Amino acid sequence: MLRFAAQNLLSRPVRSLLALLGLTVAIMGMVGLFSIAVGIDDTVRSSFGRIPGLAAMQPGAPIPLFSRIPSSWADEIATVKGVRIVRTEVWARAQLVEGKPTFSPPRLLFGLDIEQTLALKKAVYRDDIIKGRFLSLADVGTFNCIVSQQIADAFHKQVGDPLRVDTYNLTIVGIYRCNSLLLDVAIVLDEAAVRKISKMEDRFITSVYFEPDGTVANPELIEAVQAKFRGRNVGHSKGLDTLTSGGPVDLLNAAATLLQGAVPAESQPDPAAPPEEALEIRSASDWGEKVKELSSDLDIFLYLMTGIGVVIALLSILNTMLMSVAERMIEFGVLKANGWSAWDILRLITWESALLGIFGGSCGCLLGWAVVQFANWMLPTKLHLYASPGLLLFSLGFSTFLGVIGGLYPAWWAVRMSPMEAIRRG
Repeated sequence: MLRFAAQNLLSRPVRSLLALLGLTVAIMGMVGLFSIAVGIDDTVRSSFGRIPGLAAMQPGAPIPLFSRIPSSWADEIATVKGVRIVRTEVWARAQLVEGKPTFSPPRLLFGLDIEQTLALKKAVYRDDIIKGRFLSLADVGTFNCIVSQQIADAFHKQVGDPLRVDTYNLTIVGIYRCNSLLLDVAIVLDEAAVRKISKMEDRFITSVYFEPDGTVANPELIEAVQAKFRGRNVGHSKGLDTLTSGGPVDLLNAAATLLQGAVPAESQPDPAAPPEEALEIRSASDWGEKVKELSSDLDIFLYLMTGIGVVIALLSILNTMLMSVAERMIEFGVLKANGWSAWDILRLITWESALLGIFGGSCGCLLGWAVVQFANWMLPTKLHLYASPGLLLFSLGFSTFLGVIGGLYPAWWAVRMSPMEAIRRG
């Protein structure tokens, strides 16, 4: 039956090829579009999945860059039962690198307490050095830094070379590679150096990273840390509020204020209202949820565009099979007259449409995967598309399903006719 179905398709090569192309383009688009969403999930998982600790920052801040909390709070967090070690962090944006504005991709300055970082069990950047060395206690108070391989390649730098950031000259002592678009944008140096470059006051930090000691479950530890600061009000970051309700000008103004080290003014608490959270504690899974929230609109767009392509492919298969069945009515009448059952005719037409789905899906998956690899190769610092094996298998199965569905109506049309009626219509 399968061989007979293949011969029927090959007997009408132009029409079969057009249906095959329509399905190939639709599946290729499906793989390409959904590789964006899968790539985002893979980036988040590979980036934050390597961070076992918890991050404390200002409530409402989408990332630490838009957060400000008092420096003294780090010492208080260290006293909470279940906290092994804390590390203060200062994040800022590098406006100019080697005299060039940094917009896409952005370049961030990551200032950290070197001594505390060396004491962590696991630390991103410290554990990802591929050339040179990580920062040591001798680098405290200096402008020595480590940069990603991506940044080093972009500015043609090696270990030992100077790197001019804004109006300051840094010295590269190490190069790291995290293989993540979210992490490979940082220039890491001593906390005091970032304060000097970004003009941030000593009494503020952007976030506190702390490692649990394993004696207290993470949900209980988060609640204990939040309870210690609950009711203290240093103002809420406008990061997410601006992204969701304000315009571009508001976003730029808020970002400029925060990047200059200013802190939102305190609001007067309502005595009747319950105390507000002064800290937001996030784990790796929380970061993933935040990214998914921001990418939810993208998923709707992907489904819409893919749906359009699927409808076009389904109509293409339906048209091909209807024309094929209409031209072969006499053939079906003769087969029925020679003992073929309605089930045999149904299987033949379904196999033909299924073969279109299988071959169209295979070609679409192959081309989609090739386009994804080419896009990642062309824009390695701006894109991370991922055509996962699961996505490719789903696309192939979906294409086969489309082929079978596209052949059901023509098959039903053919099997409901008697042999004489089929011959007469033919």
